[in-house]
This record gives sequence, C-alpha cells and structure tokens, in this order.
Amino acid sequence: MRRFTQRNALVTLSDINLTPLLDLAWTLLIIFMITAPLLEHSMDLELPGGGRPPLQVNRQDLAEVEIDAAGSYRVNGEPLGIDQLEQAVVALYGQNPNLVVRIRADREGTLQHFYPVIDRLTRNNITRISLATRPEDRR
Repeated sequence: MRRFTQRNALVTLSDINLTPLLDLAWTLLIIFMITAPLLEHSMDLELPGGGRPPLQVNRQDLAEVEIDAAGSYRVNGEPLGIDQLEQAVVALYGQNPNLVVRIRADREGTLQHFYPVIDRLTRNNITRISLATRPEDRR
C-alpha cells in the first residue's frame, strides 16, 4: 500500500503494520497451548484407579511404555512389538543407568500383555519400574 505525502508525489511512506504479525503470534501461541498436552501421551488409555500422583522424575531419566487394551505397545510414543520393545528399553538403559520405566497400561487390557513387559525388563536387570495409575479423588 503506497501513501504519498502532500509535498511530493514521488516520496512513499513505508510503515510496518504489526497487527497481522501479532495476530499470527497469538494464534500460534493458542495452537501450541492446546496441542502440547495432547502430545504428552501418544495412546488414549484409561488408567486403573488407585494410587498417588506420579513422582517427578527427570525427563531424560524416563522411558514410557504404553500398553493399550488390544495389546499394542509403544515406547516413548513409537509403536513396537514386544521384542523391539525389549531391545529399545535395553538400549535406553545402556545409555542411562538411572532410567526409570513408567508403564501405562489400559485398565481394560488383560495381564497377558502386561506380564511379558515386566518379565523382559527384570530379565535385563531393569528394576526401576513405575506403574501409572489414575489418582483417587480424596474428598
């Protein structure tokens, strides 16, 4: 958009309009605020009740294993079979001996999908395991 001064028709005024830039910044901020909690967990699981809120663990010391009701496994959001799950967690444990494995299992799932994970972890001397539950309402 060109504006001309009254003195000289050949001189243009150059202004930067910040309104569209601020609109874009606010829109992106809102989008990231909405999507950030959704990226925290990759599977939509209904956790079993009972228990306390999880203890705070350093993010680099945490590996998250998710098991849905159908028996699908994910390690840190990546879908894997049980053998690949074992290899992935052992590799993570080799890089970080302070690793804590948090297992998030759907409450509708059967134990036939849960026990092999525990077995493979303990077989590889990975004993720092946390079981995720839904905290009880204390009213």
